Amino acid sequence: MKKRYLLVLLILLSIISLFIGVRKISLQDILRFEDAAMRTMVLSRIPRLISLILAGMGMSISGLIMQQLSQNKFVSPTTAGTIDSAKLGILFSLIVFPAANTIVKMLISFVFALAGSLLFMFILRKIKMKNTVIIPLIGIMMANIIGSVSSFFAYRYNLTQSLSSWMQGNFSMVIKGRYELLYISLPLVLIAYHYTNQFTIAGMGEEFAFNLGLNYNSVVNIGISIVALISALVVITVGRIPFLGLVIPNLISIYYGDNLRKNIIPTALAGAIFLLFSDILGRIVIYPYEIPISLTVGILGSIIFLYLLFRRNH
Repeated sequence: MKKRYLLVLLILLSIISLFIGVRKISLQDILRFEDAAMRTMVLSRIPRLISLILAGMGMSISGLIMQQLSQNKFVSPTTAGTIDSAKLGILFSLIVFPAANTIVKMLISFVFALAGSLLFMFILRKIKMKNTVIIPLIGIMMANIIGSVSSFFAYRYNLTQSLSSWMQGNFSMVIKGRYELLYISLPLVLIAYHYTNQFTIAGMGEEFAFNLGLNYNSVVNIGISIVALISALVVITVGRIPFLGLVIPNLISIYYGDNLRKNIIPTALAGAIFLLFSDILGRIVIYPYEIPISLTVGILGSIIFLYLLFRRNH
């Protein structure tokens, strides 16, 4: 699939997204600048659309970077402990800094996500048998341990409901003034694009990178920092979004191969398309009610993941 087709599909889904909701808005209302319709668009629909696109792009590129650095197609922020570490960071901020604003919570979540990701990469470097399945299993085990710690302290401080509300992937609460942090992901995507060649070399191993004169640790730290910050931004803004960083890079690699620089733009577009489609589906299945994005993405993502597994076995 060519990039221009992905771009056209993204534009079509974006237009559809703007006109789906409990309040019916027609094109005529917009052309006439009808007051209530314009307020709905500016305060709710457009912020929701922008957050969907930015979150989809950011999480899919994060998965692409993780898979490249680990040289494993089953690694992503959700299978490397990044998201669960960000969750622990949110819990820490709720306990220690209950009156902190969203920016402070995001920074704390980023620090925890970065620490969890670096721990995963450290463990990965110590493992001699880097089996395709063992590596993500280790990440899932680490994520479960971190998640268990979060659950323990959430029960201990009676913050289970608060933590669950932060982590439930849901774009219905996105309005003007509650999504702008996601704009930070745009320069992060540009930085990721700038470092694509370095990430490719680093993914070939520390010794190979050293022979080519690349500072392996520095490049890996930059990549992991980008992944951790994007993950923290998305979790703070809309919650946990499963499978996105796992299945989208794999789907793109089927059509475009494994060239990171060539894949990064299609991966970003496909991630935004997938998240937009999932959100639209969740808004129309039981209209006028909504299904949380984490549920629709989880179902569609698991189906795609099974397809990828069966395709790999053949």
